Amino acid sequence: MTLSLLDQSLLERSVLRNSTLPRSLVIGATVASRRVTVLFATHAAYLDHLAGPRHPERPERLQAVLDGVRLAELGDALIPLLPVAAARHDLERVHPAEYLDRIQGICAAGGGRLDPDTYASPGSWQAAILAAGAGLAAVQALQDGQADAAFCAVRPPGHHATTDESMGFCMVNNVAVAAAALAAQGERVLIFDYDAHHGNGTQAVFFDDPRVLFVSLHQWPLYPGTGHYTEVGEGRGRGHTINIPLPAGATGDVYLHAFDQLVAPVAAKFEPTWVIISAGFDAHRDDPITELGLSAGDYAPLTRRVLSLVPAGRRLIMLEGGYDLEALTTSAATVMRELADVTGAAIEHATSGGPGMAAVQQVVDHWVRDGLL
Repeated sequence: MTLSLLDQSLLERSVLRNSTLPRSLVIGATVASRRVTVLFATHAAYLDHLAGPRHPERPERLQAVLDGVRLAELGDALIPLLPVAAARHDLERVHPAEYLDRIQGICAAGGGRLDPDTYASPGSWQAAILAAGAGLAAVQALQDGQADAAFCAVRPPGHHATTDESMGFCMVNNVAVAAAALAAQGERVLIFDYDAHHGNGTQAVFFDDPRVLFVSLHQWPLYPGTGHYTEVGEGRGRGHTINIPLPAGATGDVYLHAFDQLVAPVAAKFEPTWVIISAGFDAHRDDPITELGLSAGDYAPLTRRVLSLVPAGRRLIMLEGGYDLEALTTSAATVMRELADVTGAAIEHATSGGPGMAAVQQVVDHWVRDGLL
């Protein structure tokens, strides 16, 4: 398939014009090692969420992701999926009705500030429920056997939204809505969040829930200030939250070491039946609001390891942050290739040698001392 077969109204918007990729990003043809198909979900309504002038979470981010899809060169492996708005009962597994009513009412009244970081415009409510609906639609399509994996290019992002509080550009917790729906069906869901900011909202939703294993690798210290390694869940959910706070400059080898030493053994005991990745690409070294040291190339082996935890047909990725547009393009392209099991020349080389190994060991030692590993 070509991108022209995606939602036409999305591509016709001026912000999502048919752009020309920078010459530095043009690469050779890729080769699929086997026939794998990937659902790609996005929607024109995501452009109608306007966070304010000069805000980093801006509509142009979707163009950057679409450029990444072009760069990935997946051809007929890419299958378009048009999201539908999440139903109230799906949203209310995560968010109380009063909270949802408040956001909907503010948008209907013309928009306004929800919290110090998050602004709602008139189109934000529809964008938010379509963002949550994308994950649900992808899950259903995968369950119906329509593809092997799915990528949802959505906005606004969701992982900072708690059950009853908007935060950090987030209103509805898209990943939590999808995970809660799967858990209600008896699935065991591993959420892997590699956004540079801790997914405090997702953690809070599932902190005492043994049906969901939440994993976050994030810069520390950094907004929102949560995600210390001692936060491991509570009650029946104890041992079902893994936080791996990393110092500024941490490189890809540190992430892989953390996965191999801690995430993989815990996941083996948890035995997930689904994986959802909160794909924030602001851990890229070029991101303007964070200080981690990843390249687009680092997302390949990390994503590959996470996807390997479950069979094909049970793999979902949802966009979170990432605010440098070129980094968003190259990172999205790299992840799309991993979803499709496509090989080719690396867009950026993986990184190594940065700080963070000692921080990972500190987390591992804590889990051992607490008898969780």
